[in-house]
Amino acid sequence: MIDLHPDSGEAAAKLRRWLDGYRHVFVLTGAGCSTGSGIPDYRDALGGWKRTPPVNYRDFVEDPAVNARYWARSFIGWPIVSRAEPNAAHRALAGAQSAGWISRLVTQNVDGLHERAGSSGVIDLHGRIDEVVCLHCATRYPRTQVQQRLARENPQWAGLSAGAAPDGDADLEGRDFSGFRVPACEACGGMLKPDVVFFGENVPRARYEQARLALQASDALLVVGSSLMVYSGFRFARMAHEAGQPIALLNQGRTRADDLASLKIEADCAATLQSALISPAP
Repeated sequence: MIDLHPDSGEAAAKLRRWLDGYRHVFVLTGAGCSTGSGIPDYRDALGGWKRTPPVNYRDFVEDPAVNARYWARSFIGWPIVSRAEPNAAHRALAGAQSAGWISRLVTQNVDGLHERAGSSGVIDLHGRIDEVVCLHCATRYPRTQVQQRLARENPQWAGLSAGAAPDGDADLEGRDFSGFRVPACEACGGMLKPDVVFFGENVPRARYEQARLALQASDALLVVGSSLMVYSGFRFARMAHEAGQPIALLNQGRTRADDLASLKIEADCAATLQSALISPAP
């Protein structure tokens, strides 16, 4: 059943009735869960790109110009993510987990807002943007430390502002990035990369297996704020469907799993979850 654009009260009531039937719900969240925190999403209501797709891993590691462009945009965009606060969607899910009916919370987001809202044991499917890793020696750095190094190396960029883009990116079209200096690993001089899964990379096998087993042990799947256009998220909907587990989708716009769901609600994630989860199911 697909419910297009119900009011918040009706959307919450439909979701609550669905949730009342299950005791162990696997929750998968996407960018729509964090838009209320000021972090833009990638796709429009039809599942298409709103802007240029994210950088490809091979281009990042093989093309110095692409690498410099990524870090310049990230240098300007990072403060948007670092200042973001959890919204009502994150807090509602944290409360529902404390009440005991969320079997596992898995997120495609890299902003860490679920943990900051109080959720525990979150599987960050695509990694975390607040951590940086050396691709050569695997030394890890807090992003705040790397941001300070970027500022020291590129003082002429420090005063720039730009439109916010997803995942700590910024819209800096038309800029010359050739002079942007990207710091190397302090331990070995290797290339640094945010500890997130880029396009062209795979989710680490151990992380995927952890999420797969959690889904297998659950009664149902709830997807919040994701179009599931990326296969790393969609495959959980496909697995749930093949296992006969009910699927509910809460997302503003089309998803790749619309035909697999027993309930589809197109409504605001934060308002709907806040209302539906005030008195969580036992």
